[in-house]
This record gives sequence, structure tokens and C-alpha cells, in this order.
Amino acid sequence: MDVIEAIRNAGVVGAGGAGFPTHVKLGVHAERVIVNGAECEPLLRVDQLSMQRQADRVVRGLLLAMEAAHAPEGVIATKRHYEKAVEALTQAIAGKPNLRLHLMESYYPSGDEKNVIFEVTGRVVPSGKLPIDTGCVVINVGTAIAIANAADGQPVTDKWVTLCGEVPQPMTLSVPIGASMRETLRLGGFMGDEQEYALIVGGPCMGQLCRNWEDPITKTTGGLLVLKRTHPQIRMREMTMAQQARLARAICCQCNRCTQLCPRHAMGLPVEPHKAMRALSTGNGELLGNAAGVLACSSCGLCTNFACEMGLTPSIVMTQLKQELGKAGIRPVPEENIAPDPWITLKEVPVTRLIARMHLSAYDVPAPFSDVTLAPGQVRIPLRQHVGKPAEPVVKAGDRVTRGQLIGRIPEKSLGAAVHASIGGMVTEVSETAITIKCE
Repeated sequence: MDVIEAIRNAGVVGAGGAGFPTHVKLGVHAERVIVNGAECEPLLRVDQLSMQRQADRVVRGLLLAMEAAHAPEGVIATKRHYEKAVEALTQAIAGKPNLRLHLMESYYPSGDEKNVIFEVTGRVVPSGKLPIDTGCVVINVGTAIAIANAADGQPVTDKWVTLCGEVPQPMTLSVPIGASMRETLRLGGFMGDEQEYALIVGGPCMGQLCRNWEDPITKTTGGLLVLKRTHPQIRMREMTMAQQARLARAICCQCNRCTQLCPRHAMGLPVEPHKAMRALSTGNGELLGNAAGVLACSSCGLCTNFACEMGLTPSIVMTQLKQELGKAGIRPVPEENIAPDPWITLKEVPVTRLIARMHLSAYDVPAPFSDVTLAPGQVRIPLRQHVGKPAEPVVKAGDRVTRGQLIGRIPEKSLGAAVHASIGGMVTEVSETAITIKCE
């Protein structure tokens, strides 16, 4: 079996991030493949429960990824307090000397890709470089399971998602890709609307506000977090840059705490969010300092959600600046002679303290796996759920398709990923962005 080809045909992408096509990521020669099971975002439970319930599939996916990337070692990095998952994984890797577990403490952002590599290898990935430049390939737990499924001829048609926040029945469940977020939330008993509630897609730290609750579940959707519109996390996200600039001018005292607690800065990268706040408050871009430091920011949100005592939003400012620098064609410059802070472990912020600071402790509750299933009347499957070019439709309106059938292929000689029908039925619309299928 050609593992890379099977992964390519199944449309496997990074399940926990931007959705980089996995067949491309694994087309290298690596020293090790790391499964990132640290589940970076608070409140989400998908990876933890997947490792607990499907440890054998995770391990099989890791072994296949190692085969594809010619890697002699495989590592599963996860949190020490995920005791049931650790027990299941320990049994699953027994007798496999080329596999090992790396147990991490429960700090944020332990699941950041660069943090995981630093934890496992002691190496820092420079800005503008890839994990493979340190000999590593990192895949998500969901991606490892999808690789195992691909080897069995099963394409990516469903996504495990955690429903949390103001959802009456927090749960983690499998949803057909293309089902609407509103319909998915109803499975957890949530019947509210946009007037009173807001929806964050992803986790509370790096997730994005959803502007349209009819938007579809995609291959990278990990969580749906519902909060009241009066919640500080929502009000913070809805501030304009002009409002943030006014606040920065009035409040920011340049205490430097945001930089002191920045995880990337602690690893020796030139990320200094206090300088971004200084430039914003004065309107003087020259005070920003090193633009490369902005581009090295991971947008983890720790500076905003924990470090700043004034209620400012350095991470949002940094993210906006990153976007502007990217549009201007400015690219990261790899650092040399990186020297991590010798006290880096003392700067690790416990997840429970972060959750409390974010006013989310009431929602830090179990979200167990549920066998509840969603049978949507129709799905709208985006042609771009991944890094690269959108998939090219291979069906047209009026065609009947079966679940798992290829409906979008990778454009010729392009970075991309295939997409498949998540339900059986009739194709009712093919647009430039999505394919709609109505269940029959």
C-alpha cells in the first residue's frame, strides 16, 4: 500500500490547526513523528477522549505516518493528568520499541506545535521555518486516526466536535462535515439565538467569532463554544482597532508583563507584544521594533487572557499587525543562536488558572463522548477546508452521490486536499466555494 497516496485520496488534513494537507506534510525524511495530544485549547475534549477510546487507531496512524515520513521514532505527547488516555496509550504502544509517550504538565499553550517540539526535543523551530527543519513532523490526534482510516479506504467525511459553554448538555460527538453549526448545537439541547448568545468556533483562546450560525462544520472544526453576548470574552472580541488604540493610549503602562509571559518569547523568539501596544498607542510604527517579532507570534492569546492586568488585548493587536505585514509582503526572518529562557518552566501558566482568569470556570465541565447522531437534511461542503487551493468539483447539480464519494479533487500541480460527500443524496448546488447535497 502507498501510504501517501491513500492519505491523499482520503482528503486527510491537519485536524487541529489550519488544515495543512497531510500527504504533503509527510512527504519528507524525518527523525521522528510526534502526535500532538496536548489539546491546547481549554474546555475542548476531542483529543483527550479520542486517545482514551481509540488508542489503537492513534498508534496505527502514527506508525503509518512514520512509514510515510521514513521516521525511525514516534512520540505521542500528551498531558500527564489525562490518566485514562495515558493508560490506554501505554497499552497500545506496548511491545513497540520505536514508540514512546512524552507526558506534559497541564499548562497553556502546551499544545502549540513549537511548544510540543521544544518539550520533546529541546529544539526551537525558528520563525519562518517548519518543524521538519528540526527533524520533526507533528500531526494531531484526529489526523492520526484519519490516517488509519485512510489506510482502510475510508475518506474524511465526519468531524469530532466538542459542544460547550452555555450548551445545556456539553458533549463531544461526531458530525457530518457540511452540517450547520446551529443544527449541531441543537444536539446539545441549545435552542438560543444570536440576539442573546455568541458563538466561538474553536476554543476560547484562539477561536473566532462566528458571524453566521448556518456556517458548516469543516475538517478543522474542533469545538463550538456558546457564551452570552455580555461575557467579557465576547465584548473583547467585538472591539474595533480604533477602540483598542484608545484604550492603549489611556491605560497601557508598558509594564512588559505581556512580553515576560509570552511563550514564544520564553523560547528565545523575538516576540514582544508590549512594543506592539506602544506603537498602537502612539501611532508611531517605528516603536514596534522588530517586525519579525510580530510574525513570530502564535496568537495564543496568553498575553491578553492572562498577562495583562489592564484588560487590554495585545494578542488581537499582534494578529492584526501580522495580517497587515503579510499583505505588505513582509516575511519572517529565521533567528540564529536562539537561547530559551533558563526559567521557562516557571512561566508556564496552569490551565485552570487561565480558565478562571477568563471567567470560564463554570464551563470547565466534562463533555463526554455521545452516541447522538446528526442526520442533516442537507450539507454544504466547502471546497476549501485546508491550506492551498480550493478543490475542483467533479460533480454537478442533479448528480446523485453516496456517502464517501469524491466530490472535489485537488487542482493539477497545486497544494490542496480532496473533499468527499458526508451524506448520500442529490447535489443541488455547485458554487465556487461549496457543494450542497440534499438528503433523499
